[in-house]
Amino acid sequence: MRIGILGLGRIGAFHAETLAGLDAVESLVVCDPFAQAAKVAAERFGAEVADSPEALLAAGVDGLVVAAATDAHPALIRAGVAAGVPVFCEKPVARTMAEGVAVLAAVRDSGVPIQIGYQRRFDAGFAAARAAVRSGELGALHTVRCTTLDPAPPPAAYVAASGGIFRDCSVHDFDILRWVTGREVTEVYAVGGNRGAAYIRAAGDADTTGALLTLDDGTLATVSNSRHNARGYDVRMELHGFTDSIAVGLDDQLPLRSVEPGTTFPAGIPHAFFMDRFTAAYRAELTAFTEVVTGTRPSPCTVEDALEAGWIAEACTLSLREHRPVTLAEVRAG
Repeated sequence: MRIGILGLGRIGAFHAETLAGLDAVESLVVCDPFAQAAKVAAERFGAEVADSPEALLAAGVDGLVVAAATDAHPALIRAGVAAGVPVFCEKPVARTMAEGVAVLAAVRDSGVPIQIGYQRRFDAGFAAARAAVRSGELGALHTVRCTTLDPAPPPAAYVAASGGIFRDCSVHDFDILRWVTGREVTEVYAVGGNRGAAYIRAAGDADTTGALLTLDDGTLATVSNSRHNARGYDVRMELHGFTDSIAVGLDDQLPLRSVEPGTTFPAGIPHAFFMDRFTAAYRAELTAFTEVVTGTRPSPCTVEDALEAGWIAEACTLSLREHRPVTLAEVRAG
Protein backbone atom coordinates (compact mmCIF):
# COMPACT_ATOMS: atom_id res chain seq x y z
CA MET A 1 0.00 0.00 0.00
CA ARG A 2 0.96 3.64 -0.43
CA ILE A 3 1.00 5.81 2.73
CA GLY A 4 1.15 9.60 2.89
CA ILE A 5 2.83 11.39 5.80
CA LEU A 6 2.05 15.01 6.63
CA GLY A 7 4.66 16.48 8.98
CA LEU A 8 8.26 15.29 9.28
CA GLY A 9 9.39 16.63 12.62
CA ARG A 10 10.66 14.32 15.34
CA ILE A 11 7.63 12.02 15.50
CA GLY A 12 6.82 12.28 11.79
CA ALA A 13 10.34 11.22 10.78
CA PHE A 14 10.17 8.40 13.33
CA HIS A 15 6.88 7.21 11.84
CA ALA A 16 8.33 7.42 8.33
CA GLU A 17 11.19 5.16 9.37
CA THR A 18 8.79 2.69 10.99
CA LEU A 19 6.41 2.63 8.02
CA ALA A 20 9.27 2.16 5.57
CA GLY A 21 10.15 -1.04 7.42
CA LEU A 22 6.66 -2.59 7.27
CA ASP A 23 6.06 -5.30 4.66
CA ALA A 24 2.56 -3.97 3.95
CA VAL A 25 3.88 -0.54 2.94
CA GLU A 26 5.19 -0.39 -0.63
CA SER A 27 5.83 3.35 -0.89
CA LEU A 28 5.62 6.65 0.98
CA VAL A 29 4.57 10.13 -0.07
CA VAL A 30 5.78 12.88 2.28
CA CYS A 31 4.99 16.55 2.81
CA ASP A 32 6.26 19.18 5.22
CA PRO A 33 6.14 23.00 5.19
CA PHE A 34 9.93 22.86 5.53
CA ALA A 35 11.05 21.54 2.15
CA GLN A 36 14.38 20.32 3.54
CA ALA A 37 12.64 17.98 6.00
CA ALA A 38 10.67 16.40 3.15
CA LYS A 39 13.82 16.15 1.02
CA VAL A 40 15.74 14.38 3.80
CA ALA A 41 12.88 11.90 4.32
CA ALA A 42 12.64 11.26 0.60
CA GLU A 43 16.34 10.49 0.39
CA ARG A 44 16.31 8.22 3.45
CA PHE A 45 13.23 6.21 2.57
CA GLY A 46 12.91 6.52 -1.17
CA ALA A 47 9.72 8.53 -0.70
CA GLU A 48 7.94 10.76 -3.17
CA VAL A 49 7.63 14.42 -2.14
CA ALA A 50 4.36 16.36 -2.41
CA ASP A 51 4.40 20.14 -2.11
CA SER A 52 1.06 20.44 -0.29
CA PRO A 53 -1.43 18.30 1.61
CA GLU A 54 -3.78 18.57 -1.35
CA ALA A 55 -1.09 17.27 -3.71
CA LEU A 56 -0.31 14.42 -1.34
CA LEU A 57 -3.95 13.34 -1.17
CA ALA A 58 -4.16 13.56 -4.96
CA ALA A 59 -1.11 11.27 -5.30
CA GLY A 60 -3.13 8.10 -4.83
CA VAL A 61 -2.35 7.33 -1.19
CA ASP A 62 -4.25 4.51 0.54
CA GLY A 63 -3.76 5.89 4.04
CA LEU A 64 -2.77 9.22 5.60
CA VAL A 65 -0.53 9.73 8.65
CA VAL A 66 -0.91 13.17 10.25
CA ALA A 67 2.15 14.12 12.30
CA ALA A 68 1.96 17.88 11.77
CA ALA A 69 1.62 20.53 14.49
CA THR A 70 -1.46 20.21 16.69
CA ASP A 71 -3.16 23.29 15.25
CA ALA A 72 -3.21 21.61 11.82
CA HIS A 73 -4.80 18.35 13.01
CA PRO A 74 -8.50 19.28 12.59
CA ALA A 75 -8.14 20.52 9.01
CA LEU A 76 -5.90 17.63 7.95
CA ILE A 77 -8.20 14.99 9.48
CA ARG A 78 -11.14 16.54 7.66
CA ALA A 79 -9.19 16.71 4.40
CA GLY A 80 -8.31 13.02 4.60
CA VAL A 81 -11.88 12.06 5.40
CA ALA A 82 -13.21 14.25 2.57
CA ALA A 83 -10.89 12.39 0.20
CA GLY A 84 -12.12 9.05 1.52
CA VAL A 85 -8.64 8.14 2.83
CA PRO A 86 -8.26 6.38 6.23
CA VAL A 87 -6.43 8.66 8.67
CA PHE A 88 -3.93 8.05 11.44
CA CYS A 89 -3.44 11.22 13.50
CA GLU A 90 -1.08 11.81 16.38
CA LYS A 91 -2.78 12.96 19.54
CA PRO A 92 -4.49 15.27 20.26
CA VAL A 93 -7.37 15.56 17.82
CA ALA A 94 -7.27 19.33 18.32
CA ARG A 95 -5.83 21.94 20.67
CA THR A 96 -9.16 22.56 22.42
CA MET A 97 -12.04 20.28 23.31
CA ALA A 98 -14.46 22.51 21.39
CA GLU A 99 -12.42 21.97 18.23
CA GLY A 100 -12.17 18.24 18.94
CA VAL A 101 -15.92 17.94 19.37
CA ALA A 102 -16.40 19.79 16.08
CA VAL A 103 -14.07 17.35 14.32
CA LEU A 104 -16.04 14.42 15.72
CA ALA A 105 -19.32 15.93 14.54
CA ALA A 106 -17.87 16.43 11.06
CA VAL A 107 -16.47 12.91 10.60
CA ARG A 108 -18.69 10.68 12.76
CA ASP A 109 -20.93 9.53 9.92
CA SER A 110 -18.34 9.59 7.13
CA GLY A 111 -17.61 5.88 7.13
CA VAL A 112 -13.89 6.70 6.85
CA PRO A 113 -11.87 5.13 9.69
CA ILE A 114 -9.70 7.38 11.89
CA GLN A 115 -7.08 6.11 14.33
CA ILE A 116 -5.61 8.43 16.96
CA GLY A 117 -2.04 7.82 18.10
CA TYR A 118 -2.00 6.51 21.66
CA GLN A 119 0.83 4.00 21.34
CA ARG A 120 0.68 2.66 24.90
CA ARG A 121 -2.34 0.59 23.84
CA PHE A 122 0.12 -1.45 21.75
CA ASP A 123 2.77 -1.97 24.43
CA ALA A 124 3.07 -5.60 25.53
CA GLY A 125 3.07 -4.75 29.23
CA PHE A 126 -0.04 -2.59 29.10
CA ALA A 127 -1.79 -5.18 26.93
CA ALA A 128 -0.98 -7.87 29.51
CA ALA A 129 -2.31 -5.63 32.29
CA ARG A 130 -5.57 -5.11 30.40
CA ALA A 131 -5.91 -8.87 29.93
CA ALA A 132 -5.31 -9.47 33.64
CA VAL A 133 -8.00 -6.95 34.61
CA ARG A 134 -10.51 -8.24 32.08
CA SER A 135 -9.94 -11.89 33.10
CA GLY A 136 -10.72 -11.09 36.73
CA GLU A 137 -7.43 -12.50 38.02
CA LEU A 138 -6.79 -9.36 40.10
CA GLY A 139 -10.24 -9.37 41.63
CA ALA A 140 -12.01 -6.03 41.94
CA LEU A 141 -9.58 -3.14 41.70
CA HIS A 142 -9.24 -0.65 44.52
CA THR A 143 -6.11 1.34 43.53
CA VAL A 144 -4.33 2.21 40.27
CA ARG A 145 -1.13 4.24 40.05
CA CYS A 146 0.12 5.76 36.79
CA THR A 147 3.42 7.55 36.23
CA THR A 148 4.99 9.44 33.34
CA LEU A 149 8.24 11.27 34.11
CA ASP A 150 10.16 12.92 31.27
CA PRO A 151 13.97 13.15 31.45
CA ALA A 152 13.94 16.86 30.60
CA PRO A 153 11.33 19.47 29.72
CA PRO A 154 10.41 20.18 26.10
CA PRO A 155 11.46 23.47 24.47
CA ALA A 156 9.81 26.71 25.57
CA ALA A 157 7.98 27.08 22.25
CA TYR A 158 6.40 23.64 22.68
CA VAL A 159 5.31 24.36 26.25
CA ALA A 160 3.76 27.68 25.23
CA ALA A 161 1.61 25.99 22.59
CA SER A 162 0.91 22.59 24.18
CA GLY A 163 -2.13 23.51 26.26
CA GLY A 164 -0.44 22.37 29.46
CA ILE A 165 1.08 19.28 31.01
CA PHE A 166 -2.26 17.53 31.53
CA ARG A 167 -3.14 17.90 27.84
CA ASP A 168 0.21 16.94 26.31
CA CYS A 169 1.72 14.50 28.83
CA SER A 170 -0.77 13.21 31.41
CA VAL A 171 -3.30 12.53 28.65
CA HIS A 172 -1.35 9.36 27.81
CA ASP A 173 -1.90 8.14 31.36
CA PHE A 174 -5.57 9.07 31.18
CA ASP A 175 -6.06 7.12 27.96
CA ILE A 176 -4.25 4.01 29.15
CA LEU A 177 -6.10 4.12 32.47
CA ARG A 178 -9.43 3.95 30.63
CA TRP A 179 -8.17 1.29 28.22
CA VAL A 180 -6.67 -1.04 30.82
CA THR A 181 -9.43 -0.79 33.44
CA GLY A 182 -12.42 -0.45 31.12
CA ARG A 183 -13.80 2.21 33.49
CA GLU A 184 -14.59 5.90 33.15
CA VAL A 185 -13.33 8.77 35.31
CA THR A 186 -16.06 10.67 37.14
CA GLU A 187 -14.12 13.20 39.25
CA VAL A 188 -10.58 14.59 39.56
CA TYR A 189 -8.55 16.64 41.98
CA ALA A 190 -5.24 17.94 40.67
CA VAL A 191 -2.26 19.77 42.16
CA GLY A 192 0.95 21.06 40.61
CA GLY A 193 4.18 22.86 41.27
CA ASN A 194 7.16 24.51 39.61
CA ARG A 195 10.66 23.86 40.89
CA GLY A 196 12.43 23.61 37.56
CA ALA A 197 12.48 25.47 34.22
CA ALA A 198 11.34 29.07 34.68
CA TYR A 199 9.82 29.23 31.19
CA ILE A 200 7.24 26.60 32.19
CA ARG A 201 6.06 28.79 35.04
CA ALA A 202 6.07 31.80 32.72
CA ALA A 203 3.75 29.92 30.36
CA GLY A 204 1.26 29.42 33.21
CA ASP A 205 1.94 25.70 33.38
CA ALA A 206 3.25 23.34 36.06
CA ASP A 207 6.33 21.15 35.65
CA THR A 208 5.29 18.55 38.22
CA THR A 209 1.72 17.41 38.86
CA GLY A 210 -0.34 14.89 40.73
CA ALA A 211 -3.97 13.99 40.15
CA LEU A 212 -6.38 11.86 42.16
CA LEU A 213 -9.05 10.34 39.91
CA THR A 214 -12.24 8.58 40.98
CA LEU A 215 -13.46 5.91 38.56
CA ASP A 216 -17.11 5.07 38.01
CA ASP A 217 -16.90 1.91 40.13
CA GLY A 218 -15.23 3.66 43.07
CA THR A 219 -11.65 2.65 42.22
CA LEU A 220 -9.11 5.37 43.07
CA ALA A 221 -6.35 6.20 40.60
CA THR A 222 -3.35 8.48 40.97
CA VAL A 223 -1.49 10.00 38.05
CA SER A 224 1.98 11.46 38.69
CA ASN A 225 3.85 13.48 36.07
CA SER A 226 6.99 15.58 35.85
CA ARG A 227 9.08 17.32 33.20
CA HIS A 228 12.22 16.63 35.28
CA ASN A 229 13.49 13.08 35.85
CA ALA A 230 17.26 13.17 35.54
CA ARG A 231 17.64 9.39 35.54
CA GLY A 232 15.59 8.84 32.38
CA TYR A 233 12.12 8.29 30.91
CA ASP A 234 9.87 6.58 33.45
CA VAL A 235 6.46 5.18 32.49
CA ARG A 236 4.73 2.77 34.86
CA MET A 237 1.35 1.53 35.98
CA GLU A 238 0.43 -0.40 39.11
CA LEU A 239 -2.92 -2.14 39.51
CA HIS A 240 -3.96 -3.37 42.95
CA GLY A 241 -6.95 -5.65 43.34
CA PHE A 242 -8.44 -7.66 46.16
CA THR A 243 -6.86 -10.84 44.74
CA ASP A 244 -3.55 -9.77 43.23
CA SER A 245 -1.39 -6.79 42.25
CA ILE A 246 0.63 -6.24 39.06
CA ALA A 247 2.86 -3.59 37.52
CA VAL A 248 3.81 -2.39 34.04
CA GLY A 249 7.27 -0.92 33.49
CA LEU A 250 9.24 -2.86 36.11
CA ASP A 251 12.04 -4.02 33.85
CA ASP A 252 15.81 -3.69 33.98
CA GLN A 253 15.65 -0.38 32.10
CA LEU A 254 13.51 1.25 34.78
CA PRO A 255 15.12 4.68 35.46
CA LEU A 256 15.16 4.29 39.24
CA ARG A 257 17.99 3.40 41.62
CA SER A 258 17.36 1.12 44.56
CA VAL A 259 19.22 1.83 47.80
CA GLU A 260 18.21 -1.46 49.42
CA PRO A 261 21.38 -3.37 50.47
CA GLY A 262 22.25 -6.18 48.08
CA THR A 263 19.63 -5.24 45.51
CA THR A 264 20.87 -5.18 41.90
CA PHE A 265 17.54 -4.40 40.20
CA PRO A 266 17.22 -2.59 37.89
CA ALA A 267 20.47 -3.62 36.26
CA GLY A 268 20.14 -2.23 32.71
CA ILE A 269 20.65 1.10 30.99
CA PRO A 270 17.65 3.35 31.85
CA HIS A 271 15.16 4.26 29.15
CA ALA A 272 16.26 7.58 27.66
CA PHE A 273 13.05 8.76 25.99
CA PHE A 274 9.69 7.67 24.64
CA MET A 275 11.08 6.48 21.32
CA ASP A 276 13.29 3.80 22.87
CA ARG A 277 10.74 2.89 25.58
CA PHE A 278 7.96 2.38 23.02
CA THR A 279 9.75 1.39 19.78
CA ALA A 280 7.91 -1.93 19.54
CA ALA A 281 4.60 -0.31 20.48
CA TYR A 282 4.91 2.28 17.71
CA ARG A 283 5.63 -0.46 15.18
CA ALA A 284 2.59 -2.42 16.36
CA GLU A 285 0.46 0.73 16.28
CA LEU A 286 1.34 1.54 12.67
CA THR A 287 0.98 -2.11 11.68
CA ALA A 288 -2.54 -1.89 13.10
CA PHE A 289 -3.14 1.20 10.96
CA THR A 290 -2.21 -0.72 7.81
CA GLU A 291 -4.90 -3.23 8.81
CA VAL A 292 -7.35 -0.37 9.32
CA VAL A 293 -6.48 0.83 5.80
CA THR A 294 -7.21 -2.60 4.32
CA GLY A 295 -10.47 -2.86 6.26
CA THR A 296 -9.41 -5.96 8.18
CA ARG A 297 -9.80 -4.33 11.61
CA PRO A 298 -11.71 -1.38 13.07
CA SER A 299 -9.88 1.62 14.47
CA PRO A 300 -8.20 0.59 17.74
CA CYS A 301 -8.31 4.16 19.07
CA THR A 302 -11.12 6.32 17.76
CA VAL A 303 -11.73 10.05 17.86
CA GLU A 304 -14.27 9.36 20.61
CA ASP A 305 -11.59 7.56 22.65
CA ALA A 306 -9.19 10.46 22.27
CA LEU A 307 -11.83 12.98 23.33
CA GLU A 308 -12.57 10.99 26.49
CA ALA A 309 -8.93 11.31 27.55
CA GLY A 310 -9.11 14.98 26.59
CA TRP A 311 -12.05 15.61 28.91
CA ILE A 312 -10.07 14.18 31.83
CA ALA A 313 -7.18 16.52 30.96
CA GLU A 314 -9.64 19.41 30.78
CA ALA A 315 -11.00 18.58 34.23
CA CYS A 316 -7.50 18.33 35.72
CA THR A 317 -6.49 21.66 34.18
CA LEU A 318 -9.53 23.34 35.74
CA SER A 319 -8.96 21.60 39.07
CA LEU A 320 -5.36 22.79 39.24
CA ARG A 321 -6.34 26.35 38.36
CA GLU A 322 -9.21 26.58 40.86
CA HIS A 323 -7.84 24.30 43.62
CA ARG A 324 -10.95 22.14 43.87
CA PRO A 325 -12.43 18.80 42.82
CA VAL A 326 -13.96 18.85 39.33
CA THR A 327 -16.42 16.34 37.89
CA LEU A 328 -16.30 15.22 34.27
CA ALA A 329 -19.96 16.17 34.00
CA GLU A 330 -19.03 19.78 34.79
CA VAL A 331 -16.44 20.16 32.04
CA ARG A 332 -18.63 18.40 29.49
CA ALA A 333 -21.41 20.86 30.26
CA GLY A 334 -19.07 23.68 29.33
